[in-house]
Amino acid sequence: MTVVGPFGLSVRDQALETDVQAGLAAVEAGLLEATKSEVPFITEAAQHLVRAGGKRFRPLLVMLASRFGDPYAPGIVPSAVVVELTHLATLYHDDVMDEADVRRGVASANARWGNSVAVLTGDFLFARASHILADLGPEAVRIQAEAFERLVTGQILETAGPRDGRDPVAHYLDVIAGKTGSLIAVSGRFGALMSGADESVVDILTQYGERLGTAFQLADDVLDIASDSHESGKTPGTDLREGIPTLPVLRLREMAAQGGDPGDLELVGLLDGDLSDDAVHAEVLARLRVHPALEQARRDTIRYAQDARATLAPLPECFAKSALEELCDAVVHRAG
Repeated sequence: MTVVGPFGLSVRDQALETDVQAGLAAVEAGLLEATKSEVPFITEAAQHLVRAGGKRFRPLLVMLASRFGDPYAPGIVPSAVVVELTHLATLYHDDVMDEADVRRGVASANARWGNSVAVLTGDFLFARASHILADLGPEAVRIQAEAFERLVTGQILETAGPRDGRDPVAHYLDVIAGKTGSLIAVSGRFGALMSGADESVVDILTQYGERLGTAFQLADDVLDIASDSHESGKTPGTDLREGIPTLPVLRLREMAAQGGDPGDLELVGLLDGDLSDDAVHAEVLARLRVHPALEQARRDTIRYAQDARATLAPLPECFAKSALEELCDAVVHRAG
């Protein structure tokens, strides 16, 4: 048993493991090439997050999805570079919107060079992704454009909040389906499509990516409350402090509104107060860790991961399918 990709994913076939590792190495080289500019400062800014590392979750999914066709087809690595460049570009923009100081263990681009440089660097990465896409054909361009529209729509919906009368949990699930699920769905779609897999397989892996992407984000929500910094790679309760309405908080608000439990109402009041106070923040975090809302969020995560796994059922049994199933298990494991 070898280990490759995020979460220590196990690949139980030496040939598959070798091919996936080679593919990911080619993607890494492609990312560095795509972020070069004749202007040294642009190269430095554009490669800032590339060199900081990351799970490369989306390229891994492209590689695994390609195993249902010709995994050596010429469009596979470039399409994986496209999805990762797009993801990286959104991180530059997210950090500006969130006023983040750190990303992947290094100073965020906005903290280092200012908001204008960070936004423009993200735009530069989008441009480079589009340049690569042009060589992959009009269908690839259309797929990416639709996914990017969904991604931006998800971000706008998050910023605007739910409209009057809209269930906040349903609204939030729509947000993360756009913000996170859409690009992970494209990863599965590109891998299958570029490999020449049957249309039914392309559809299956697209649906799988969407559901896995939602589970992935929900697991992050749980981790923000339940983990220590070693497990999550960031300070626990970061989303809480920043006022980001993650699923455990939304489930708490739902329970407080339905049951009117004094303890729940008090906790909601603390959430709506000043969480910049370390003592208050620590109290809220401790109470959420033992609250049924956190367990409900875990169950939601498990449900989406199980749905993703079930989507794979029609695919032929092979090591790649087993690896995709294990990704579902790994997401659930992250959520505890």
